[in-house]
Amino acid sequence: MSASSFYDLSATTINGKEQPMEDYSGVVMLVVNVASKCGFTPQYEGLQNLYERYASRGFVILGFPCDQFGHQEPGTEEEIMQFCKMNYGVTFPMFSKIEVNGPNTHPVIQFLKDRLKGPEGKGIQWNFTKFLIDNSGTPVKRYEPKVTPEEIAPDIEMYLG
Repeated sequence: MSASSFYDLSATTINGKEQPMEDYSGVVMLVVNVASKCGFTPQYEGLQNLYERYASRGFVILGFPCDQFGHQEPGTEEEIMQFCKMNYGVTFPMFSKIEVNGPNTHPVIQFLKDRLKGPEGKGIQWNFTKFLIDNSGTPVKRYEPKVTPEEIAPDIEMYLG
């Protein structure tokens, strides 16, 4: 059964707590599948900068570690969080490791893929695919991994108003 609203979904945080997406109601969100050993990993810095720049205006980044591409996220949740904090000072919400393609795709990602297709259709091609969700919970834009966080800033500002 698929959710009719993004706010009907939930995900497990990297610390093991269930997080309802409805807690982010009224907030502009950027959902990103992340990895610690990827060529795009330095984007963590840009993501953290976006978060610090816009959080006070009602913006959040939700990071979902994924190990489906080249085994680039082999660590445990604890190792992932330690890596993110030590190397990039990550303070935005992080979630437990998930799958973004195939039969075990996490419902949050499936919801976004069903509404925003990429160049290869619904599938996610690599780590650091990003989904922008407006403050009413509507997915509005999908960005492929090569699009940097800095390039997304104008869209975030548009949706923040």
